[in-house]
Amino acid sequence: MSERAREVDVTSSRRLARIMDDAVTVPGTQIGVGLDAVIGLVPGIGDALGSALSSIIVRDAVRARVPMVVLARMGLNLVLDALLGLVPGVGDLLDVAHRANRKNLRLLLREVEREPLREPPTPAYVVGAVALMAVPIVAGLAVTVLGIWLLWRLVT
Repeated sequence: MSERAREVDVTSSRRLARIMDDAVTVPGTQIGVGLDAVIGLVPGIGDALGSALSSIIVRDAVRARVPMVVLARMGLNLVLDALLGLVPGVGDLLDVAHRANRKNLRLLLREVEREPLREPPTPAYVVGAVALMAVPIVAGLAVTVLGIWLLWRLVT
């Protein structure tokens, strides 16, 4: 384990990835289903809540000062996760297959192991990191609004 890996606490990210993507194993398979898929069943609000919870891993990546390109990939994983949630029924199955939290945890762990601890973040890094953390949350909210609107159109 590298010196940086000892300095960066990723315990909450590990726990969150397991709960969100692999909390329960489907009997007779090796497929894990997590809270992300379950809360995604709630039209609209479920995907927004899932995006907000998933951004905790991105927050830990920002605290570990991973490169901006890695933060962008993590944000893209969360945006894709939110977009998959738009597809009624099938979107939850796709969400189980996509496992954005597990992917983001792997990206975080790889960077923590590979790179030495960097200097304090520059103002540009902080602004970019905040923007990249906001994108999945905004996407989750947009998916929520779109989901509620589509549900309203179906009902009326």
